[in-house]
Amino acid sequence: MKSGHRLGHLRGDSLVRLIGQRRGRRLGRRFGWLWAAYGTSALGTWLAFGAFPLIAVRVLHAGPAEVAALSSLGAAVGAAVAVPLGPWVEFRRKRPVLITMDLVRFAALLTIPTAFALDALTYVQLLLVSVVVAAADITFRAASGAYLKTLLPAQDLLTANARFESTAWTATIVGPPLGGAVIGLLGPVVTVAADAVSYLLSALGIRAAGGHEPPPEQRQAARLRAGDLLDGWRYILADASLRPLFFNTALFNGLVMATQPLLAVLMLGRLGFTPWQYGLAFAAPSIGGLLGSRLARPLATRFGQYRVLVASGTLRALWPVGLAFTGPGTAGLTLVIGVELGLILCCGIFNPVYATYRLERTATVRVARTLTAWQVTAKASTALLTALWGVLGTLLGPRTAIGLAGLFLLATPLLLPRRTPAGQTGPAPAPNRT
Repeated sequence: MKSGHRLGHLRGDSLVRLIGQRRGRRLGRRFGWLWAAYGTSALGTWLAFGAFPLIAVRVLHAGPAEVAALSSLGAAVGAAVAVPLGPWVEFRRKRPVLITMDLVRFAALLTIPTAFALDALTYVQLLLVSVVVAAADITFRAASGAYLKTLLPAQDLLTANARFESTAWTATIVGPPLGGAVIGLLGPVVTVAADAVSYLLSALGIRAAGGHEPPPEQRQAARLRAGDLLDGWRYILADASLRPLFFNTALFNGLVMATQPLLAVLMLGRLGFTPWQYGLAFAAPSIGGLLGSRLARPLATRFGQYRVLVASGTLRALWPVGLAFTGPGTAGLTLVIGVELGLILCCGIFNPVYATYRLERTATVRVARTLTAWQVTAKASTALLTALWGVLGTLLGPRTAIGLAGLFLLATPLLLPRRTPAGQTGPAPAPNRT
């Protein structure tokens, strides 16, 4: 691949210059508040990582089937609930929607420590809260993408998405160890309360951003009908650039997530790794996400957004098959860390470029519906593939199932956009906002 060849021959001194390019670029006070709000809620989410299953097991004495349903069923039903919210968000100002979704998540999560304090917490409540939070997550992401596109000019979208990506990986590194320490000292319910407070702080930050937001097109809102619920999917499938990227990301993310429970069974069970070793195997490589997010903008500036999208999207698919060869001891742990580091580095480059590519090629009046459809499909495909690979892991063994997923992942680059639309080789111009 020509683009991959050029990336492979990038010199170390050039990398330093690339990372330094546009380093101090300012995106304005309003983006600063949005960025701070995102970072706060991301940290809260990772602080509470794994809290719901722990509460289900330790407090409510739930079994394996109930714990599995809590994550898979909650996400699936939440995605279904979010479907009609996409068209609803499209024709409303996005900043109030963002604030509302933050407050919804704050209120829903706060019911958990409240019920626990009153000795009234139930499994059904945990399930309902997971549904509400999942639906609000999807709606928030759809509205935030649309809001970002009106907040910044097209040339700044990649810089903004790279900063979000960097923040996400920082929260991934810091949050779980800190949350684990809090859970060890005070219990999982406390981390859920901290997560709830993070959404309240996020809402306050977005409100503080202020500023004028262009009004939605109310004329179209009046004609909104039931058929419009599928408009996001119709728009994606009709677009030659978005369609392959849509299938690529749904399949890639679903297969990667489907192998995580199997890898946990393999490492913690058959190979005898301790919990801290398992945690280290996934926390340490997150540094690659930070580096990748720093490289995304300068690489796209030098080589063109499309080339970097295809190169990083191809390279990230090469790593997961290596997990099938994980063995015991230090060598096995080193292998997992190395594979995850390479995977996360490529994802750190790919994710902001792909998010920007998607925004640039989606008409402004359709962003919320398109992103909702994208997120709903991602949630559903992940749930389906996780369930399917759970069955395969039972029948074939976790190592074989992980290797099979890796082989399928090797084919996902075939679903990337095959050519630059309209002959573009760099960042595409912003579409007409009509």
